[in-house]
Amino acid sequence: MRLVAAGASLLAVTAAVAAHGPAPQGKQPAAALAAVLTRADLEGAPASGPWAMAAFAPPAGARAPSHVFEGRLLLGQELPGGSFRVLSDLYAEADENHGAARHLPAFVFAFVQNGTALIPQQRGAVRSASTEWEFVLEPGRVWDQDGDDGLTRAALPFALEERNANCMHNGVLTFLFGSAGQVSNVAWEIGQETCFYFKFDAWGRVRARYISAPVADKARLIAQYEREVADRVPTRPIASLAADYPGADPGQFGSPLEIPAKDMTLYGLAIDGVHYTGGCDTRFGPYIYCDELDLPSYSLAKTLVAGLATMRAALLDPRLLSATIGSLVPECAGHGWDDVTIAETLDMATGHYLSDAREHDEDAPDMTPFFAAEDHASRIRFACTHYPRKAAPGTLWVYHTTDSYLLGTALAAWQRRRAGAAADFFHDLLVEPIWHPLGLSPAVDVTRRTRDASRQPFTGYGLTLRRDDVVKLARFMLQGGRIGGEAVVDPAMLNAALQRDPAQPGLEAASVDVRYHDGTWAWNAAAYLGCSEPAWVPFISGYGGIQVVMFPDGIVYYYFSDGGVWAFARAAREADRIRPFCRRG
Repeated sequence: MRLVAAGASLLAVTAAVAAHGPAPQGKQPAAALAAVLTRADLEGAPASGPWAMAAFAPPAGARAPSHVFEGRLLLGQELPGGSFRVLSDLYAEADENHGAARHLPAFVFAFVQNGTALIPQQRGAVRSASTEWEFVLEPGRVWDQDGDDGLTRAALPFALEERNANCMHNGVLTFLFGSAGQVSNVAWEIGQETCFYFKFDAWGRVRARYISAPVADKARLIAQYEREVADRVPTRPIASLAADYPGADPGQFGSPLEIPAKDMTLYGLAIDGVHYTGGCDTRFGPYIYCDELDLPSYSLAKTLVAGLATMRAALLDPRLLSATIGSLVPECAGHGWDDVTIAETLDMATGHYLSDAREHDEDAPDMTPFFAAEDHASRIRFACTHYPRKAAPGTLWVYHTTDSYLLGTALAAWQRRRAGAAADFFHDLLVEPIWHPLGLSPAVDVTRRTRDASRQPFTGYGLTLRRDDVVKLARFMLQGGRIGGEAVVDPAMLNAALQRDPAQPGLEAASVDVRYHDGTWAWNAAAYLGCSEPAWVPFISGYGGIQVVMFPDGIVYYYFSDGGVWAFARAAREADRIRPFCRRG
C-alpha cells in the first residue's frame, strides 16, 4: 500500500474564503437506504447493501439484552452480495497484492459484556498477517428487538487502519447471538475515512462462529471501560454553543467554506469544561458511535509523542536536551550527527537536508523506502544517511519525519540506559505518567512500531485517537502540562512551544507568520484579525487536513479531514469574538 506519513504540508492557515455559499453539510447517501437489517437479511439470500447507518443502532423500543456475550467471535467465509466501491485511489491501492484491500483481514477477537456495552479485549491497532489492513476495535452495544426470535443483537464500531501507516477507514458490524453459542452471519459496512489518497465504500456479510467461554481479565476490562466512560469530557452538540455563549456563531467552526463537507470526518470545540461536537457523518448517514470513532494522528504525533516525550524526559534530566544524536544513535556515527542535539532535532533544525524549499524533502518520492520499511535497521539507516549536512544545527528549519524517527530512537536509547534493556520510552514517558492520569482511551496506549524485535515507535506518526483524547491532550498542554497540580513535563519547554516565552520563539517555518518550536506550530493571527500586536496561536497539524488549535483564550478547536486543506482562520475570528485574545488599539 501507499505508505505516506507526511505531516502538515502546511498551506496558509488563512485560506481564501470561497465565493459561493455554504456547501451541504455531511457525507449523505445519494439515495434512500434500508434502515433495518432483519434476521432474514442476516441469514437468508444476499441482502442488498449498503444499509443506512441507522440499521446498526438500537431502534426505538429496543429492550435490555436477554443474552450475555462472553468469548471469541470468529469471522469466516465471505457471502455473496458484498461490494467494494472505489471513490478515490491515487496510488492504485485497491488492486495491489491481488486485491487484498478489498477484503477484511482475519478476525478472531474476544469480547465481554457489561449491561448494554460490548467490550473488546484488545484495543488499539491489532497486528494482522494482512498485507493491507489491521483492525481497531471499539466498544459497541447489545440489545433485544422485535423480529430476532429471542436472540440478542450486537453492533460494533471498528476501523481498518492501513498497515505500517495511519489511514483510517471507519465502519460498523452487526450480528445476532444467544448465550449457548448461537450466532448469525455478520453484516458490515464502511462508508467513511480519514485518508487523503484512498477512499472507498464497502459492505458485505460473512459467516461467523461464537465460542462462548470465560474471558480471564473480564473484571479489569469492565472496570477500565467504566472509568473510560466516566472520565469523558461532557459533550453538547455544536449548535448549543449559540445558546451557551449568546452571539457566538457555531457555523464558523468546521465551516464548509474552509473545509469541504465531503472531506470532513468530525470537528469540535472545547471551552469551559464542555466539548461541543460536530460532523461525524458518513456516506450512509450519521455515524452511530461518534464517541468511539477512531482517528489517525499522522503528524500530530510529532507534538504528542516526540514533543511531550522529550519534555517529560527533560523534566527528569535537563541534560538530555544538550545530548547529541551521535552519542545516542550509533548508526549515525560518521554522518554529521555528532554535534546535533536532541533539542535541535525536536525543532527540525538539524542542518541535514537535500533542499530547504518548503517540505520539498518530505514530499519527494525518494522518501518511499523510509515509509515502506517495516524494520528498524532500514529506517534508521535512511534517517542517518539520506540527508547530507548543509547548515549549522539550530539555524534553519526543514521539515523531516525522519528527524522525529531519529529523536524517538535517541529517546529509546536514553530510557534504556536509565531503566534497563526492557524499558520502552513510549510507555515509560507517555502512557504511564500522562495518558493514564488524563483518562485517555486505551487505543492511545498503542502506537505504530517497527515489525521487528526492536519495536521502535515511529514517533512522528502512528497514534490512534478519539475525539475525547484530542480535547484532553490539548487542554493538558494549555494548562501547562500539569496533572493534579504537578508538572509532568518541562514547563519551560512547553511555554516556549506555546509561544508564551518571547525569548524562545522558535524558527520561522513556511512563512514569517508561522513558527515551529519544540514540535509545535504557531500562527501569528495579528494581520488577519487586525490586532495591534502579535497574536500567536499554537496548533498541531497532520497529513491530509488534520489540525488541533490551542487558542490563547483557552479555547480548543480541532478537525479531522482528508481533502488536503489546512484552514482555521474563521474559527480564529470566532474564538476571538467569544473570548478575545487579540489586542486592538
